[in-house]
Amino acid sequence: MSFEPLDFYRIEDSLEPEERIVRDTVREFVEKEFLPIVVAHVRQDGSFPMELVPKMAELGLFGANLHGYGCAGMNNVAYGLVMQELERGDSGLRSFASVQGGLCMYPIHAYGTDEQKQRWLPAMAEGRVVGCFGLTEPDYGSNPGGMLTRAVRSGDGWILNGTKRWITNGSAAQLAIVWAQTDDGIQGFLVESGSRGFEARDMKGKFSLRGSITSELFLSDVRVPEASRLPGVKGLKGPLGCLTQARYGIAWGAIGAAQACFSEALAYSRDRIVFDRPLGSLQIPQQKLTFMATEITKAQLLALQLGRLKDAGRLHHAMVSMAKMNNVDMALQIARLARDMLGANGIVDDYCSMRHMVNLETVRTYEGTHDIHTLIIGKELTGLDAIAG
Repeated sequence: MSFEPLDFYRIEDSLEPEERIVRDTVREFVEKEFLPIVVAHVRQDGSFPMELVPKMAELGLFGANLHGYGCAGMNNVAYGLVMQELERGDSGLRSFASVQGGLCMYPIHAYGTDEQKQRWLPAMAEGRVVGCFGLTEPDYGSNPGGMLTRAVRSGDGWILNGTKRWITNGSAAQLAIVWAQTDDGIQGFLVESGSRGFEARDMKGKFSLRGSITSELFLSDVRVPEASRLPGVKGLKGPLGCLTQARYGIAWGAIGAAQACFSEALAYSRDRIVFDRPLGSLQIPQQKLTFMATEITKAQLLALQLGRLKDAGRLHHAMVSMAKMNNVDMALQIARLARDMLGANGIVDDYCSMRHMVNLETVRTYEGTHDIHTLIIGKELTGLDAIAG
């Protein structure tokens, strides 16, 4: 089924010409290069099409909204549209680019030294170096401040010990951004995958994000030089700043997943004949399609305003929490409805809705669960912190 984008409120008219060009370029890439192969990769647990990385780099999709060092320097609306189109293909595709840019390149760009930026950012923008983000641990997800990974000074460097889990791109990465407790608070370290004592093992048995690499990182007396420490930030502000960048991309990406499911359900409703008439001519399917279209439109307006605020330097992290929370929840509801409308056909991978549905269960959980974002917004509204008690 050909993709039919939804633009019920003429949001297209609010986009700059450059933003449309970026979106259409990535949309064509997803249509021609990714969608023909995604099912084969999803059927293989933990398989990502690494052969597409050079093409993604050529299109400027890594660190796309960063400036200098070979990065594309897009505005944040254009960057959001990139994430939207990538996730229309699959959450795993958006995750790859989001982790590379928002979680790995961003902290080097924001917190790193000139030498670190010169060494790593051009290579990452070109896709020659893949990064991963080591924050979450087996027992510390929503409470990253309790992490057990520790870095201890040793001579003119540091020794790191700990375990990180649910790490996208882990075994494919040449560079890990590892956050660790130190005597001076949480700090970030650039750890090369070839370092002695560093190991990445892929996690198997996933029902969700099967077209993405998810790993555990093990650090056993890994020694890194002082030059590998990110000096520009200390405390949770560092990793949480990175998560704000990535969550922004997720807020847009979820719209892409929802659009894919809606387009599929809409086309199916026109072609599927039930009781001698098209499915879409019946009242309940029309009610479902109307709900989908309305929720996608609301999410589009939310994301667009968020992007304009980000470009104007007026973004607050709680705004990102609202968009991530709302848009992912919206997309998951739409994926479930679309799967329902497809009936038995909805459970086979000839159709995309169930693939998006199970992926979005992960997206709803990672980079701040739905409930955690609810409490972030609640704190902003009341001034009272329900998370810390």
